[in-house]
Amino acid sequence: MKHISLLIPEGDVSFSNLEATYKMFTKVNEALQRTGQEPLFQVQLVGLTQDARITNGLFSIQPERVVREVSKTNVIIIPAVHGDMPQVIAANRDFGPWIVHQHRQGAEVVSLCIGAFILASTGLLSGRSCTTHWLAADKFRKLFPDVHLLPYKIITDEGGIYTSGGAYSSLNLILYLVEKYAGRNMAIRASKIFEIDIDRHSQSPFIIFQGQKEHHDEAIKKVQEYIEQNFQHKMTVEELAEMAFLSRRNFERRFKKATSNTVMEYLQRVKVEAAKLSLETSQDNVNEVMYSVGYSDTKAFRATFKKITGISPLEYRNKYHKAVAEPIMR
Repeated sequence: MKHISLLIPEGDVSFSNLEATYKMFTKVNEALQRTGQEPLFQVQLVGLTQDARITNGLFSIQPERVVREVSKTNVIIIPAVHGDMPQVIAANRDFGPWIVHQHRQGAEVVSLCIGAFILASTGLLSGRSCTTHWLAADKFRKLFPDVHLLPYKIITDEGGIYTSGGAYSSLNLILYLVEKYAGRNMAIRASKIFEIDIDRHSQSPFIIFQGQKEHHDEAIKKVQEYIEQNFQHKMTVEELAEMAFLSRRNFERRFKKATSNTVMEYLQRVKVEAAKLSLETSQDNVNEVMYSVGYSDTKAFRATFKKITGISPLEYRNKYHKAVAEPIMR
């Protein structure tokens, strides 16, 4: 039987992460028992103290054990904790030595959504790849520059350390673990019970590009704003460098440092974001949308759109246009 330590961190913990994780593992146990097999998982809520705490101002959660009482565990799961991330990390710093010790003893470590911030604060992600909610990507990069962040991913798996994308995509990681520990057939069964797409791998269709402006390079911000206001028109890197009164080489270096994108990557992302909005809300066909955002080459537009979103323009339109255009409630 695998002992799973489902952490109850300090702060505004995601109750949905806790409840869904606990329920999925316990439902697998029930399914095994119905077929005469032994349960596979022992799930315990583990905190720094046994004091009950309130999350979202609605739910009271009380850990069953405290970390000093758990000398050996097989899997540690860190849920999302909302709030100011440096404060969240500081409030949960005492988890760090225990998590690192358990990992060295063979425990696998899992973070759900922005639980990746707590995991990264232990040092276990240094030099590794991980994912988190795409909205938190810029903040994560600033706090943990030595971690290779893949914000378009739903799941990462690196040598017994797992991370998941944002919000309810965390269920895909729990399902992934069910498949690893209980087999493909049980994972398929769980995916049907909980109605989860078992083969979903990317957050890309959900990412809203808002431009990386949390920096202090005013010359680069000026160029970013120009790109966002004039993306339909042709522009060259040389013209943008002149606008910033910089040599091309210096401009490209500073732009990449400030935004984490090359100039052309940034321009492509702005164009694709405008295309996404048009596909969601207008009646224009894909070619009309392509021309409206400054592309004239159909093949290049489709390839760039799919590279950034993970799906084709037509698939994106079919997926999101009806949902946005129609009222949610009647």
